Amino acid sequence: MKPRHYYPLAISLLALAGNGCGNLNTDLTIAETPLPASFQEHQDKQDSAAVTHINWREYFADPHLLKLIDASVANNHDLQIALQRIETSRASVKLANASMLPKVDLNIGGGVRKFGLYTMDGAGNASTEITPGNTVPEHLTDMFVGLQSSWEIDVWGKLQNQRSAAVASYLSSIEAANFVISNLVADTSVYYNELLALDHELDIVRRTMEKEREALEVIKLQKEAGRANELAVQQFQAELLNTQVSEKTILQQIAETENKINYLLGRYPQAIERSKEVFFTETPRELSAGVPSQLLENRSDVRAAGHQIEASQFDLKAAKAAFYPNFNISATFGFQAFNPEFLFTTPASIAYSVFGQMIAPIINMKALEAQFNTAKANQLSAMYHYQKTILNAYVEVANQLSSIKSLQEVNVLKKQQSEALKQSVDVSKELYKSARATYLEVLIAQQSALQSQLELINVTKKQRVARINLYKALGGGWK
Repeated sequence: MKPRHYYPLAISLLALAGNGCGNLNTDLTIAETPLPASFQEHQDKQDSAAVTHINWREYFADPHLLKLIDASVANNHDLQIALQRIETSRASVKLANASMLPKVDLNIGGGVRKFGLYTMDGAGNASTEITPGNTVPEHLTDMFVGLQSSWEIDVWGKLQNQRSAAVASYLSSIEAANFVISNLVADTSVYYNELLALDHELDIVRRTMEKEREALEVIKLQKEAGRANELAVQQFQAELLNTQVSEKTILQQIAETENKINYLLGRYPQAIERSKEVFFTETPRELSAGVPSQLLENRSDVRAAGHQIEASQFDLKAAKAAFYPNFNISATFGFQAFNPEFLFTTPASIAYSVFGQMIAPIINMKALEAQFNTAKANQLSAMYHYQKTILNAYVEVANQLSSIKSLQEVNVLKKQQSEALKQSVDVSKELYKSARATYLEVLIAQQSALQSQLELINVTKKQRVARINLYKALGGGWK
């Protein structure tokens, strides 16, 4: 067959490969909901980009908290896992870069062959001189020392797209690690403030217990004097026991909260050093929410999701390029001989080869379609995930802004209520001494005052936590 007879076959192969690529659309879109111009109930138009530049060491002033955050960033296991994912992604980029370059290997090998006598090779060798006066031996050795190379020419951009996908995944892994740091800083701060709140609750409960013990002694004396009965004594005793139960409950909550902090710090349970005095005297700085569109730049999780879209787009293009023929060049250069004595004899033992080939997929087209459809689904999933991440970021900020606003109003009312109920306790005691109030009214006043003080602490804690969460929601806490 003459060489020109191969042309129709090659054209047919290319046509078959091309037909499989006709309906492979890589320009995918989904319905997007535009971000609102501002946050509901918060029309502040100031720039919030500065939030990402506020280091958590500046945002939090408590030295004990800063020490805990430092330890968590250094030792947290989730963060260490995220950092290792970065290393994995970095290695993938290097691997993708290497795939675009020619592959060169050192080849040192040898072997022996024996052809059957009644074969073309065997019959020919029997009468052929391999060296002057010596025929080809029956057991023919073959040794080679040299270089061998292969290179896939990236005609359709498949390798370049794979490299770009690896780079985008690497950038996404960095942003994912930043998001872990942001959550770690916020979680440590939240648990620390919960611990401070529990310390204050414990103080209030214990002060209340002392007052209840004093009241119980007074009731017992009044019973002995005939001014009170056993029912009053039992009621005051029951109230004291209930407060003691509250003390034990708070102590258990303190232990659990300390363990939560220790877990974030990657260490076994131990006491947490803290300063409870800052709970009411020191509050995190006020932040400007800015406009929602700034979340796209400020939030690490949004940026990570954006890079995942880029990676999926490049993966889809690479999957499409797999339908086209591959062009490969392979070559060898070295020394080859049947006897070590002649292996490095030049130029006689120099051997080289150059071979080019085109490989077009034909039979495995369905497998390539499956890979393309998988890449397509991955890109659509990444796009939906990006929209979900933006929505979640907006909702988080809006929730914290609303929470801060309402808690400020509640805090003012709770302070007024607490002061009023504190005074009611003193008044009820005086009235009881003069027989103008019953012991039940005294108990109710004490219970209400205790509950009000605990609620005030809880509101203060929620205010501090809301400011911490707003800092995180706006994209701060990872620098």
